[in-house]
Amino acid sequence: MTPDGLGDPGSAVHAGNVAPSPAPPRVLEPGQTYASVTDKISAIALAHRHPRSWMIGFIASSLLLMVFLYASGLLLITGIGLWGNNVPVAWAFDIINFVWWIGIGHAGTLISAVLLLFRQEWRTSINRFAEAMTLFAVACAGLYPILHLGRPWVFYWLMPYPNTFGLWPQFRSPLVWDVFAVSTYATVSFLFWYVGLIPDFAVLRDRARRPFAQIVYGILAMGWRGSAIHWQRYETAYLLLAGLATPLVVSVHTIVGFDFAVSIVPGWHQTLLPPYFVAGAIFSGFAMVMTLAIPLRAVYGLEDFITLRHLDNMAQIMLATGLMVGYGYLMEVFCAWYSGNQFEWYVTINRAFGPYALCYWALIACNIVIPQLIWFRSVRSNVTALFVIALIVNIGMWLERFVIIVISLHRDYLPSAWEMYYPSVWDFAQFLGSIGLFLTLLFLFIRFLPVISIFELRELVHETDGGQRS
Repeated sequence: MTPDGLGDPGSAVHAGNVAPSPAPPRVLEPGQTYASVTDKISAIALAHRHPRSWMIGFIASSLLLMVFLYASGLLLITGIGLWGNNVPVAWAFDIINFVWWIGIGHAGTLISAVLLLFRQEWRTSINRFAEAMTLFAVACAGLYPILHLGRPWVFYWLMPYPNTFGLWPQFRSPLVWDVFAVSTYATVSFLFWYVGLIPDFAVLRDRARRPFAQIVYGILAMGWRGSAIHWQRYETAYLLLAGLATPLVVSVHTIVGFDFAVSIVPGWHQTLLPPYFVAGAIFSGFAMVMTLAIPLRAVYGLEDFITLRHLDNMAQIMLATGLMVGYGYLMEVFCAWYSGNQFEWYVTINRAFGPYALCYWALIACNIVIPQLIWFRSVRSNVTALFVIALIVNIGMWLERFVIIVISLHRDYLPSAWEMYYPSVWDFAQFLGSIGLFLTLLFLFIRFLPVISIFELRELVHETDGGQRS
């Protein structure tokens, strides 16, 4: 066992009688050792002072969080008439933001679970904060359906609990499916994230100097001592949770797509939406991971851990899923034309040339045209260019949800029911405030927990160099 209580990460292989995997491609810079990996990452969480940029960002995000709390409190007192929703646009910013946040949360599970099962070692440097990003995005997403309810304080009526009123959810409604899908996704993602943190909690416990920090990290470490039996049980639990989390990558956003696909609203009633939503979720999720990873590596000097190779791989996945999303856009137009349904075709024409045409062509530029720059190696090796492209993709994916929801609703079957939708200041306050909630949780995570998996990086050192370093 090593002095910090983490133990030898290679011992889990021998304890479980599993054949060791072949040496992975090098994802660390030459010269990385157990000590340098542990010191560099643990110092971020255990530092008494953080960079000034962290403090500025935390204060700004906290102010946005206050805006969210104020807007939510006013909403509970006044009702959803505070928003710009109308008839026929009964769904607007609330569901737009719900779908957007759920999509962002997909990259964490994909990076952690799916790439783990496929033995993609490059995930190691980005999986920890991607998992945290998933939890925080799901927390932001879960608030919107609750706030959208007429009486949000009785949201538990959506659960099938025994009650004297005999109230039961309508299980044929995809909105009820959302409750179970999102809550299951959040639970499994949290367990997967926490189990992965246990060895690193032991490192922080053994390196912390303040008694209170030692106690807290010690409780979270759950008695970890790095023995062979600990590693064996850990590897088993981690792989089981990865196996449980993998189907959720597809199922959660598929069910969100069902919210639209099972309706009879033109523009929504398409079997294309579930797979199209899944591809879009991975697309936006990886864009958000890159948006967060690039400033993080620059502020904390993590270029040796989050290398250009990691950014290049994420950019290529963004390019691939972006092409899938572009194919979905093309098939939407084709299906509307080929169906011969005048209402479906009108929605398509209205998106491209109606009063919200600017939003439609902006999303085409953000999601289809600009990401094509990733084909060029010079762009993939330019950190600033990747950051700008990722930011543009996040904006474009939000516009996509706006186009799908608002433009499909604002002109009903009867012209007498047509109405333009204009978001109120409280719609924007709620949206920007949810970004503040997300960033506040993320800054706290960076401050108190290891942003990169210590034990997995050490395992790469062990496997790559044959365990010769100490």
